[in-house]
Amino acid sequence: MKIVRVAATPLNVPLHISLPGIDRESSLEACFVEVETDAGITGHGLAAITRETVIAEIVNRVIAPAIKGDDPLAHELVWDKLYWLLMPRGQTGFAAQGLSAVDIALWDIKGKALGQPVWRLMGGARARVPLYATFGFNFFDREQLAAAAKLWVSQGYRRLKMVVGHEALRRRETRPLSEVIREDAARVRAVREAVGPDVELYIDANCSLDLYHATRLTEMVKPYGISFFEEPITQNDVLQMAQLRKATGMPLACGQNEGLIFRFRDLLLNEAVDYVQPNVVSSGGFTQCLKIAGLAAGFNVPLANGGAWPYHNMHLQAGVANGTFVEMHYLAIELCRKIYRGLPEPKDGWLTLPDAPGLGFEPDHAAIADIAKASQPSE
Repeated sequence: MKIVRVAATPLNVPLHISLPGIDRESSLEACFVEVETDAGITGHGLAAITRETVIAEIVNRVIAPAIKGDDPLAHELVWDKLYWLLMPRGQTGFAAQGLSAVDIALWDIKGKALGQPVWRLMGGARARVPLYATFGFNFFDREQLAAAAKLWVSQGYRRLKMVVGHEALRRRETRPLSEVIREDAARVRAVREAVGPDVELYIDANCSLDLYHATRLTEMVKPYGISFFEEPITQNDVLQMAQLRKATGMPLACGQNEGLIFRFRDLLLNEAVDYVQPNVVSSGGFTQCLKIAGLAAGFNVPLANGGAWPYHNMHLQAGVANGTFVEMHYLAIELCRKIYRGLPEPKDGWLTLPDAPGLGFEPDHAAIADIAKASQPSE
């Protein structure tokens, strides 16, 4: 079997946010990738929360000609070839995301060729995964935040995640950091009071705080029972993460945007995290994320899904023994529902993995074509 076509389609997907007290339009960028073989098997992958047009250029102009004619089941060979083509000096970013999308598609092909779902090919550790809902966006005020938290709990979720930090180190945030974290603490308190003591609560700063303010915020929210603090510090600074964890005792998680395995090695060696969070759409696809999972197992550290895209990451979390939670990110779920068909439905805070070969769901080509057409700039 050989690869005969590799094609990427950039998408800017319009989304309608309809939640308690919120009714607004938004959008997310994504890049849909297909890999076709001479055996008539086609696999699909995704890169997301990125510049979709850049990823499409990388896939169509650089990756596609490099791997045409290769064996799609030799994903280790293809991955290594693309690494040396795209990231020969350890760069990540857009290159890692383009490689990730293609690697996901190759595993989809592998599953279809062998008649097995991807999660079974990766080990089949469990047939369903626990979920947490990312609901607490920065455009909510406190009352809306509390109402949204209650809504997700009413739908069976016992694990919730909310944003803190509000891009605090970026220049467009004009408030002093001390004011940002005071408001964050009040928002966390509002959610805890709304859902009670038995719901697990996670917070995520999206790498938007320095060490001092991350430490201060950690101390302020400790009374509200935080199960982990995701990406508390800018650049996922390994040494500062380790210092924060040691000083506060707060469980920490990160890794969704790390493109190469050595970054996870450094996090683990420096005892900087309680959960590593490789994301298959950003961290090198399934091929590299399996290695990251094995590395973490050597340190007795679990994985968790951060950075959304649950229908791809569920395979990793279900496949390996140290997999745990899958993130049901409201906006990412809405995007997936627009471009895919046959997605599994969550029930009571759990997601049952599909038995269908490959990823277990398929693209809606008509919808993708319509979104792609609408995404093109008008002349």
